[in-house]
Amino acid sequence: MRRIPNFVLLRAFEAAARLESFTLAAHELHLTPSAISHQVRELEDYFARPLFVRKNRRVEPTPEGRRLFHSLARILDAMEAACGEVTLAPHEQVLALHCAPSFAVKWLGPRLPEFLRTHPNVTVRLSTGAEPIDLTRVRDVDVVISYGFAQERSGLDVRALGAESIVPLCSPRLLEHDMPDEERLASLCLIESQLSQVTWRDWFLLNELHQPPRPRLSFDRAALAISAAVDAMGITLESARLAEKEMTRGELVLLGGGRFKAISRATHFFSQRSNERHIEKVRAFRQWLFSTLGIDEAPA
Repeated sequence: MRRIPNFVLLRAFEAAARLESFTLAAHELHLTPSAISHQVRELEDYFARPLFVRKNRRVEPTPEGRRLFHSLARILDAMEAACGEVTLAPHEQVLALHCAPSFAVKWLGPRLPEFLRTHPNVTVRLSTGAEPIDLTRVRDVDVVISYGFAQERSGLDVRALGAESIVPLCSPRLLEHDMPDEERLASLCLIESQLSQVTWRDWFLLNELHQPPRPRLSFDRAALAISAAVDAMGITLESARLAEKEMTRGELVLLGGGRFKAISRATHFFSQRSNERHIEKVRAFRQWLFSTLGIDEAPA
């Protein structure tokens, strides 16, 4: 037996915490406010601590209540998704894909409709996170696209998704005044991503230039660094693959027009379980991904 309270009590608590009202929770669950109050009180007795601060017309979770609510919300979301998958037609498949956030937003997300059009029987459940997932331990994920490195384990197929060109990009608005590019680098704000494995120091060393000792603007996601450059906040050193849309639209341009040396490096990695390489949904996604990226698929 699992040591957890009655699910009815947890459901009442989650609704009350989300809506911050016993009355609204009662309306949602087709109960009376008194019933919600009694169920919450029973849950508080179970934990031997208050979960809400009662106010005139609303309730507010205590710190303990807020922690419980956030955990419950994630669990209930997962339960809802699992129940929804049961209602799929027998021939439909669910591909659980975990992806690095910026790759998901800037490259994969805009292209997923194409995959869904060509594979109408596959439903994609996409989650994101900065840290790579170990597929030997996490069983509810089918495929991982990670940034920086991948978990190397026996029983996993891991393949780099090709080399990416890391280049200095800026808004064309910052190029309106005629000046040497070296002066722009010294005068404009340098934008960087905290998680990037390629730094401005690497780029300046490669191009045999002096890095100006100035404060820099730093973000924890490549997507944010790219957006900041589009807003003309400075020059970002980022992957041309992730900034493809902005470059195509003319929102970002390559500083120096290509005269500077670019850093070419594999930064994203594809992982799957070796014994699942022939499962239709995994095989279909892998073939589509590698074909769309224009790289040869790893041998089985």
